[in-house]
Amino acid sequence: MTEKFLRDFLILWTTIDPIGSLAIFAAVASRLGPEERRRVAIKATLYAAGILIGAIVIGQILLSAMGIRLISLQVAGGIILFLFGLRMIFGSDLGGDAGGKERGHDIAVFPLAVPSIATPGAIMAVIVLTDNHAFPIGVQVGTTLVLLFVLGVTVLFMLGAGRILKVLGNNGSAILVRVMGMILAALSIELVMDALNVFRWIEEQP
Repeated sequence: MTEKFLRDFLILWTTIDPIGSLAIFAAVASRLGPEERRRVAIKATLYAAGILIGAIVIGQILLSAMGIRLISLQVAGGIILFLFGLRMIFGSDLGGDAGGKERGHDIAVFPLAVPSIATPGAIMAVIVLTDNHAFPIGVQVGTTLVLLFVLGVTVLFMLGAGRILKVLGNNGSAILVRVMGMILAALSIELVMDALNVFRWIEEQP
């Protein structure tokens, strides 16, 4: 059982990527004040927790009912991530106003909660790791606690982003936005390619 939870931790750490989420948070929240950054970090983590726990509870049933495969979810997430990466590279105003909003939406929801923290990979991971056909309720609860621990580390990292922004300054923050945009674009392509490779492997099976 310990090995199972350790494996779950490693998978969730990799797919949620608290360090990557910190970098994205530092980029998109660079124009916010300390209190607003704190509020956005907490809200984003709570939203992501709701999404991922929801995926644990009803994700498998919902996808099956709608006829959606996990591969399709990964491709869709990759495309969304790619488009957001392009916006970062070409200089869209991602920070928004002091209220943390841009054209009526909250950056705590997009891009922080989705797809930065609750990534397509993380959503797929929690569904697979809590498969109703493979794991009893007790094990699923344990995996959920592991998930909450990783999310707790993520929010702690984001709450410490102020120190990073002080070191970077305005010019450094602008550079960070472009660099993270390039990394996100590359990551999104990897997500799509991985999904297509899995799909090709499935199709080749007798």
